[in-house]
Formats: sequence, C-alpha cells, structure tokens
Amino acid sequence: MFADLTLATGLFLISASFFAGFVDSIAGGGGLIQLPALLIGLPKTDTVTVLGTNKLGSVFGTTTAAALYRRQIKPDIKVIAAMAIPAFIGSAIGASLASRIPTQSMRPIVLVLLIVVAIYTWLKPDLGKIELLRHASKRRIQISIAAGLTIGFYDGIFGPGTGSFLMLILVASLGYAFITASAIAKVVNVSTNVGAIMIFGLHGAIIWQLGLMLGAANVTGAVIGSRLAIRGGSVLVRKVFLIVTVALIIKVGIDTFASF
Repeated sequence: MFADLTLATGLFLISASFFAGFVDSIAGGGGLIQLPALLIGLPKTDTVTVLGTNKLGSVFGTTTAAALYRRQIKPDIKVIAAMAIPAFIGSAIGASLASRIPTQSMRPIVLVLLIVVAIYTWLKPDLGKIELLRHASKRRIQISIAAGLTIGFYDGIFGPGTGSFLMLILVASLGYAFITASAIAKVVNVSTNVGAIMIFGLHGAIIWQLGLMLGAANVTGAVIGSRLAIRGGSVLVRKVFLIVTVALIIKVGIDTFASF
C-alpha cells in the first residue's frame, strides 16, 4: 500500500504532517490537519487503518513537543501521571471499539461541546494568563484521573477536539496557565497515542512505513511550534487555542451536516 503512493501524494501528506506537528505543539488540534489529509490521500484505505497511521505519525511530534516543554516548564508530576496513565487505558479501550461503534453519532455532541469551549474561552480573556491552582492536591488528582480516562477513551475511539478538551479541563477546572496546560496536555497526548497505537498495531491497522515518514515531518513541525509557544507564553497559546477550536467547530460542523 505504501509503495502505491505517488510522489505528489507523498509530498502532500508530508507537508500536512509538518503543519499538524507545528499547530499541535502549540495548542493541540494537529489531527484537524493530518487526519483529513490522510483521508484525502488514502481514499481506498479503511478508516481504521487511516486512524492508526495518523496516531503513529502524531506520536513522534507530540513526544518531541512534550520533551521540549519539559525542559522549560515543570508542572506537577503527580497531576501528569494521574491524567496520563488513565488516558492510556482509556485510549486503548476506545481504539479497540473504534471499528465497532458508529462514530458519526458522536459528531453533534462533540460539535456542541466545542462551541461551549470556544465561547467560554472567548468570554474570559484573562483565563489561563497566570497560574492560579484550584482545589486541594487530592481533589486535583481525582479530577485528573477522571478527565484522563474519559478524554483518553474519546481520543481512541474518535479524536477531534481532544486537545481542546484537555486544555479546558487543565485551565478552567484546575487553574493552570495556558502554557503549563499545553505542556501537560502533550504528555497526556503521548499516552493516548501510544495506547491507541498498541491496539491498532495488534489488529494490523497501521501503515508503518507511511506513519514513520509522517512522524519525521511531524517532529520538525513540533520543534518549531514548541519553541515559538515557549517564547510567546500563555497569550500566544490562548490565541492559537481559540483559532484551532473554531476551526474544529467548522470541520466537525461540516461533517455533521454532510452526514444527514
């Protein structure tokens, strides 16, 4: 299947993966670029295989971004673990069900949730500018576990908007600044990607050569995006977050109404 790719299609997918890594490293939403590109470039490939290949291509850039953020930003490791481990489990469960549950039925719900996220963030211009942690430590851990498991399951079975939902929980519910939330979200995204890749790989639903090629492009974009985000801080991350969320609303909205 990989050998059947034309040069033009390969260049198109590499370019999309680069921009996906760039955007995703700042505020999430890389799947908004890379996944549709794969669906366009691989029109005859099963959707599950496209999803698996997308996860493989994404995990390299997300891991790179997580490492770069970690050098500059030191969020609570307990919160990271409490969110990332359940997210891994949830993603693996979701991925195992991805080919059995009609995800089209999820689109209207996701669309409404994304609109709520965008409006809430827009109406609170000071949200996430500074870090003002909420709840006692034990309560933050409990919220992190519940959010990680739920969002991880969603990412494994469907995916669009995962970064937006993670960021909102971390900023609005837990009180992290946008830049710190982005650093935590990257680690959680690595966890969900690995969980999904394990399941997709076991079922032969990954084009490994293509996924690795996309991974290299994704890493390049992630390096540039992460460095830009660290320099720009929470103000830049918030702006990109809003842009990505609105773009997701448009994309999911088009998919939702096109299916009727």
